Amino acid sequence: MRKLDPYERRILDAFERGKLESVATKGELAKFKAAARATAMKDRRINIRLSSGDLSDIQARALEEGIPYQTLIASVLHKYVTGRLAERGATRAKRAPSRATKRRTTSIS
Repeated sequence: MRKLDPYERRILDAFERGKLESVATKGELAKFKAAARATAMKDRRINIRLSSGDLSDIQARALEEGIPYQTLIASVLHKYVTGRLAERGATRAKRAPSRATKRRTTSIS
């Protein structure tokens, strides 16, 4: 876990002392609860085939994030279909190409 900055530390201390109060209205809370319930509802099952390398990379990333790998996959898919998945240009350029990218970039003469 990363170290908290002073602002985050003050918030955590206030939370632990019970000094934080919600500013949300009852209507807002009901809307948030409904959105969370709809987001968390998983009523369909799918099967998908992935390469061993991609699955290993996904599992490693999920471990870094501290979440199950299937939850990570579902989150990425949800963000994609809702238009909230954005590629980070600077970060993407610095990363080494994955095995799949290396395979795809091989030219055939």
